[in-house]
Amino acid sequence: MAFPVVFFRIRWTHLRSQELLKALFNNFYYYSATWELVEDMKRRVLLTCIGVGFLGVIAAALGFGAESKRIKESDIDFIPPGKCTYPRTPAFALGLTAFLVLIVAHAIINASAGCICCNKLSGAWVTFCAVFSWLVSALASILLLAGSLLNDRHTVDERYSVDFCYEVLRPWIFAKGAVLGLISVTFGVLYYVNISSIKDMNQMATPVNADNHGNIAMTQPQVPAQMTQQPVFVPEDTYNRRQFV
Repeated sequence: MAFPVVFFRIRWTHLRSQELLKALFNNFYYYSATWELVEDMKRRVLLTCIGVGFLGVIAAALGFGAESKRIKESDIDFIPPGKCTYPRTPAFALGLTAFLVLIVAHAIINASAGCICCNKLSGAWVTFCAVFSWLVSALASILLLAGSLLNDRHTVDERYSVDFCYEVLRPWIFAKGAVLGLISVTFGVLYYVNISSIKDMNQMATPVNADNHGNIAMTQPQVPAQMTQQPVFVPEDTYNRRQFV
């Protein structure tokens, strides 16, 4: 009689089907959670890049605006004996605002991406973007601050040099600061995008499970282990032999 053999094979096939269905469900749950996490990461990175880029453009526009409003030769008042007075122009406020906006943009980049010293997996290109962004932003900040101070109200003594009063008329100082500030923000965004992609790949490699509060944590997809126990073959006359015993 083949009934025990058929029953055992049907039972084994049913168990195997349950394992396959469970594995398919776990894999579907894993990839669904992973896809949602990736989309959330991309959305966060995109919003940060748009915000920082907008601040960089604002800082550059303020710098060029300060360049157009800087002190002209006709604005200098000569006071005898041997003194000259400079008025405060709108370039002072514009340059100072551009400096503050540039600082805020780089603060957002550093807060979002983290310090380059703590990211051990960053490559040479990521390190170059971070260091170059810091150096150029420092130079841009110096130019914007120097231009703002030169366009503040102050009085100088010209008796040491005839052309001493005209030394404050430094053309393109705000324009240089604006261009360098925009370049520094661009490389800062490149650094943030690269370091975020590295962090995202590392986070996606960690396990995902749903905790008691319904939150989702990362896990590896579960694949059922192959059943090592093969179905046991039972001879058809086993039942008959037991009846004769």
